[in-house]
Amino acid sequence: MNFRHIVLPAAALLITGGAQAVEFKQVDTAKSNLAFSSKQMGVPVPGSFKKFSTQIAFDPAKPTAASTVLEIDLASIDAGSKDANDEVVGKQWFNVKAFPTAKFVSTGVKALGGNRFEALGKMTIKGQTRDVVAPFTFKQDGNNGVFDGGFVLKRMDYNIGEGPWADVSAVANEIEIKFHVVAAPAAAAKK
Repeated sequence: MNFRHIVLPAAALLITGGAQAVEFKQVDTAKSNLAFSSKQMGVPVPGSFKKFSTQIAFDPAKPTAASTVLEIDLASIDAGSKDANDEVVGKQWFNVKAFPTAKFVSTGVKALGGNRFEALGKMTIKGQTRDVVAPFTFKQDGNNGVFDGGFVLKRMDYNIGEGPWADVSAVANEIEIKFHVVAAPAAAAKK
């Protein structure tokens, strides 16, 4: 057993004053966001998804028991202009008529120390499922938990940008995904 696996949970209990652990479950979608950045002809192009739902269960004292499911409404993309939005929901990009959502399901969470973690899981886009490792940080802000992180997604692994758009010299293969999730603790159990 790794010494860190003993010390971290004990330290978390000391920090909380030995109080009962708190599990963050109630996501505040109004305060959360999901953004991305791609490069087109070498120029960064930012964007975001306006509609997504997140189910989360995270107790900082027991991170390995954490779980999350993220579903993204791909038609809610904001790629910077109406023309870009109309293009990327089409068949050669996201093909939202056949594949309206993208989904991430965690398979585990690893504590890295210093409020840093990695969420391991499966990302499914356009019927393609790939393993993803998403590093993130956790901090408590008042009663809420705040999760900030991201990862690099390779669009060609999911057939995002087919036909002439498969040329990664025009639109880079790497898409940087960033997330900011605010969650409240689970409601107190009724006695």
